[in-house]
Amino acid sequence: MPAPDQPLRILHAVRAPVGGIFRHVLDIAGGQAERGHQVGIVADSLTGGERAQAALEEIAPRMKLGVHRLAIHREPWPTDVLVWLRFQRLIRRLRPDVLHGHGAKAGAFIRLRGASKDTIRVYTPHGGSLHYPPNTVKGQIYSRLERTLINNTDLFLFESVFARDTLLRTIGTPNGLVRCVFNGVTANEFDPITPAQDATDVVYVGEFRHIKGTDLLIDAVARLHADGKPVTLTLAGDGEETEALKAQVARLGLAEAVRFIGHVKPRHGFSKGRLLVVPSRGDSMPYVVIEAGAAGVPMVAAKIGGIPEIFGTQTEALFAPGIAGAMADAIEIAMENPEAARERARSLRERIFLHFSQKAMVEGVLAAYREAFAQR
Repeated sequence: MPAPDQPLRILHAVRAPVGGIFRHVLDIAGGQAERGHQVGIVADSLTGGERAQAALEEIAPRMKLGVHRLAIHREPWPTDVLVWLRFQRLIRRLRPDVLHGHGAKAGAFIRLRGASKDTIRVYTPHGGSLHYPPNTVKGQIYSRLERTLINNTDLFLFESVFARDTLLRTIGTPNGLVRCVFNGVTANEFDPITPAQDATDVVYVGEFRHIKGTDLLIDAVARLHADGKPVTLTLAGDGEETEALKAQVARLGLAEAVRFIGHVKPRHGFSKGRLLVVPSRGDSMPYVVIEAGAAGVPMVAAKIGGIPEIFGTQTEALFAPGIAGAMADAIEIAMENPEAARERARSLRERIFLHFSQKAMVEGVLAAYREAFAQR
């Protein structure tokens, strides 16, 4: 076990180098390196494209344990055994004190490794397998896998109380340590954002995946149009559902009201609308909500996962998840009283400043590592 004041050798593993989970890994890894620890990253080579490659190349000089890419498929895959063996060889060569898996697949890879007196195995689900309802086939399969690995985990590190409680309720109580550390943002992300001249009424910023609910937002806009409210929408992002969403817009006759601007940096995306909508079907602790809150962006969001933990007492900004009509109502109310929406944004910005800083996140993760070592 490393001494309390000794720098740690930390290896982070993540499957898909995209979205909030990737930002989380980069922020944690970079912050740990700045504090003198030797850090490395393992990420999938099949996803992320040029953006992921550029981000990894940027952080690589600070990663003393290196940046490594392996072909890690999202679903169980015939080559998983070979990839896992390559991962184990990498671990033997790097000799990390901390193996930190992010997401279900990477979390399984690090926890399939046997216990060691020199290394702790840390798992942050980021939603992952916890998103699948237990009454579905996938939910049952992933729940069994999680139960199999639950006591191969020295530290469960959650970014939301929701994720922690979901695991304890559906999987069980682990023998290892369980801690929550909120995601956080940097000081410069609190700079206010002014809507662009071409800003639409509503904006979405994020990945185009079923769980993110972008199709529900398009349906909500269609409902508003049917009620005589010609709301305009900007969709800032990309992903596996891009073509399906474009077809949905065309089918609903919204081509003049909805525009796609591709992947952009979040703050640029926020400027392209006067009201941010977060339509998720499932989420744990989404960065987009914290980033928008820090920037003082008026926002309404689905009451799902860890999102209510970010908003605190501002429940009027939340709507029932998975229901396009409820989302349409929330958008209409916010647009009819923009000053109230701006006041909520000012209040949320103060809350983010107090509870969701990147510095506190990095230090909280390191403190949890030390606690896990001490418990062993």
